[in-house]
Amino acid sequence: MTPGNVFITGGASGLGQALAKQYGRAGWRVCIGDLSVERCDETMRALEALGATAHALACDVTREPDLESAARWMDEHWGGADMIINNAGVAQVGPLKDVTLKDWRWIIEINMLGVVRGCKVFIPRFEEQGHGAILNIASMAGLTHMPRSASYNATKSAVIAISETLELELDPSIQVSVACPAFFRTNLTESLRATDSRGEKMVNKLVGHARVGADEIAEKIFQGVERGDFHILTHPDSEKVWWLKRLLPHKLYLKALSTLQERAAKRRAGRSS
Repeated sequence: MTPGNVFITGGASGLGQALAKQYGRAGWRVCIGDLSVERCDETMRALEALGATAHALACDVTREPDLESAARWMDEHWGGADMIINNAGVAQVGPLKDVTLKDWRWIIEINMLGVVRGCKVFIPRFEEQGHGAILNIASMAGLTHMPRSASYNATKSAVIAISETLELELDPSIQVSVACPAFFRTNLTESLRATDSRGEKMVNKLVGHARVGADEIAEKIFQGVERGDFHILTHPDSEKVWWLKRLLPHKLYLKALSTLQERAAKRRAGRSS
């Protein structure tokens, strides 16, 4: 893709920050939207050190006016946006029976409806100018579901479904991609809501001890968008599990998944000993 102007929600930390730096290095003008003013300042310094043209805005993805304001800023100062990256997200873990409806509404408002709002604001602009790109950040949890993560699985599955729908209904001049990374080192656990200690420990361990970090994932996602990929899968092992789910009868898939999980647990135990 020819470098242009990109807006990134949740762009001040974690994968959002890594994507901002990736696109900044590639010559894009980067506008980040985030709730944290302190982290926006940190990311702006990193982008300026790369020589990138960048701007930061306060943006709450649960508020459509915030996204509309960001789009208007880009219209007025940079002549519009060429790409929207709907990245802002949170996590919640715990057995479904214990998760409150308040927590369900919280994660749906951010993970699912935050993506919907970003698309609703930017798609009309892309259609009017005759081009654009949408990158929605989902998760492998949206394709192969983890226990004790019903709300997270459901919202990330919804992001994939929204993306697949957009690919069918939008003109080909608007590129749609959905990234589905597995666990990587990031700050996702800072906002984690957990209803049991077991699930919380599991997520903290999987994120904290992941082999790859946000910068590596951002590079793989960037390359996938450049290739024009729709599903962007960043972890080969997780991609194998997805293929098993798609091809095997359900009972055989569950058996194969159990075997893979036991092997992974043994590998982790070996590394920590």
